[in-house]
Amino acid sequence: QVRLLESGGGLAQPGGSLRLSCVAAGNIANFRDMGWYRQIPGKERELVATMEQYSGNTRYGDSVKDRFTISRDNANMAVYLQMNALRPEDTAVYYCHAVATLTLAEYWGPGTQVTVSS
Repeated sequence: QVRLLESGGGLAQPGGSLRLSCVAAGNIANFRDMGWYRQIPGKERELVATMEQYSGNTRYGDSVKDRFTISRDNANMAVYLQMNALRPEDTAVYYCHAVATLTLAEYWGPGTQVTVSS
């Protein structure tokens, strides 16, 4: 069984920063893609950022470009999201997401709440 374990959510002020971490645990060799999505109640889950394992290519949601940075530690099957210049509209539940290299199975973490408010 594969689990994704997120940490680092919480409360930040507008203009502040937070860093999210996600570590995979379980019986899996590696992930082709690892990244983050977010969801606001009543809205669809949206891409925040994702990174490919071998190429290092990244994709960002339009609303977070130039403010958020994704990084990976492939050896430890971890992915991180540095969030700077936070805005109230970044408030959401953030989910870690991963795609297994061999099977293309998708995995999701339970989510971590990020709240941006003064």
